[in-house]
Amino acid sequence: MRLLIGTVLGLLSWQALAQQSDTTVVEEDFSMYADAELADGAKRFCTSKVFDLSPNKLISVGYDFQAGYQMDFGMIGGAQSMANQAQSIQNRFNQGLRIAVNAPAISKTNVLLNLGFTYWDHLYSFDGRTTNALAQSLNQYGLRTTGVNFTLFKPLNEKQFIIVFGSADYNGNYSWNELQPFKYTKLSATGIYGWKKHDRLMYGFGISRTYRIGEMNYIPVMLYNYTFPSRKWGIEGLFPARGNVRRTFNARTLGFFGYELEGASYLIRNRGDEFEPALDNLELRRSELRVRFTFERSIKDFIWVSAQAGLRYNWMFNVDRNEFFRGFGDDPYFITNTIGNPLYFNVSINLVSP
Repeated sequence: MRLLIGTVLGLLSWQALAQQSDTTVVEEDFSMYADAELADGAKRFCTSKVFDLSPNKLISVGYDFQAGYQMDFGMIGGAQSMANQAQSIQNRFNQGLRIAVNAPAISKTNVLLNLGFTYWDHLYSFDGRTTNALAQSLNQYGLRTTGVNFTLFKPLNEKQFIIVFGSADYNGNYSWNELQPFKYTKLSATGIYGWKKHDRLMYGFGISRTYRIGEMNYIPVMLYNYTFPSRKWGIEGLFPARGNVRRTFNARTLGFFGYELEGASYLIRNRGDEFEPALDNLELRRSELRVRFTFERSIKDFIWVSAQAGLRYNWMFNVDRNEFFRGFGDDPYFITNTIGNPLYFNVSINLVSP
């Protein structure tokens, strides 16, 4: 069942690929210029967007906050000891800074290449004394992600295209004055073959190597971007990772209802001797499903503000002793944890593409 949901999640992560490769703003249809630039007899290529697709964010600076919830930490290795005992504790809140940069490196009629950078903090604030080793580590160091990525959109002709996405993410409980070995960097990739039927519909199918379900897995994905004939409503999806129903109020105001699967595998090092000496380089499999409303509006030219609020549902928060492909097996986790499902909100200011 978990893998089935994982499959649904991986598909969604590809919506991001479509948005990253989109280089337009909702005010204007730039596809007319793509055609106008071609001389008679020149080969024509499809563009990377549909009408009214949400604008691509070149720079995004945001703040993410989750309300309080209970966390039940399991026994390490299934056997309790005085040093590493099970514990239930209240987390007062999570918070963190989120920065993303997405810049076009190549922008031609026959190829688009975007390069990206991300940085996320995920910090905890526990209410009371922590006795569980994992709880101590999270409370002291939190979790951090620093990553680089690329998105390649390659049109083959007027109707068919290929999208390739790759990322390298440096995830863990590190700090900038105490970095972890770079060999633990997580690599993800997605490939999609698609069709652009017309200026309101594009879709595609592919495969993704992803950590969105917490642990590394391979799942099928489906890209689907559609704008209804009225141009008031649309669907933006990279299933199963992400999906949204879009409402276009006007060229500068958009609303969304949808979900996103968000997750990663984090290296947990024994930085402060929280764990027993033999326990180092654990892998925390964190994954959560976010069901939310989103409101986006242009406040000045290409500067947009985005606000989202919804429910954060825990999908996984377990620990393995090392990195491996779990596949369809039922191997027990080294530490099994259960955490609550709080409300959350996220606000950001964004510079979008002209």
